[in-house]
Amino acid sequence: MLKKEEDAIFTWPLWGLMALMAATRFHHFGDLRTLPDASLAVFFLAGLFVANPWAFVILLIEAGLIDYLAIHFGGVSGWCVTPAYLFLIPTYGILWLGGRRSRGFSPDTVTGIVSTLGAVLVAAMLAFLLSNAGFYLLSGYFDGLGPVEYSTRVVSYLPPYLMSTFTYSALVLAGLWLWRHLSAPGPALPHK
Repeated sequence: MLKKEEDAIFTWPLWGLMALMAATRFHHFGDLRTLPDASLAVFFLAGLFVANPWAFVILLIEAGLIDYLAIHFGGVSGWCVTPAYLFLIPTYGILWLGGRRSRGFSPDTVTGIVSTLGAVLVAAMLAFLLSNAGFYLLSGYFDGLGPVEYSTRVVSYLPPYLMSTFTYSALVLAGLWLWRHLSAPGPALPHK
């Protein structure tokens, strides 16, 4: 018996998003050799495309495992892994819920795609604020630094944070739109 969409966990969209996160999570903003981290977009897109909420848990486990491997075997600094690391759960939850809320927008219309991309930006902005507030409060690195000074230091990270999330999401939505429109049956050709 086939499972309903809501019961399925390991669907093609989830496998694709897991692969995207695995390929990009080792570097936050990318460089000439690596792509920027797609994790934020992955959580948003999983909320949008994967009905089963267990997929959120699976992506959290994957993110933690990738971070562990990157720090212990990949030479990546563990500077960000503090008690504030736990704030990534609600941070990714904001993105996941943003994707879930965007399910009502049609991926086949310009208005639906623009609305979804607007939701991506709002969710990414909220995620940025939450993750940085958590890091400020719980990392133990900023005891002598006021919140305003901390904010002025981290605001420079906001544009790449938003841009990478927006770009990955836009590419996936554009790819889906193209696939749906190119694979849709066209008008029947007249017989001779």
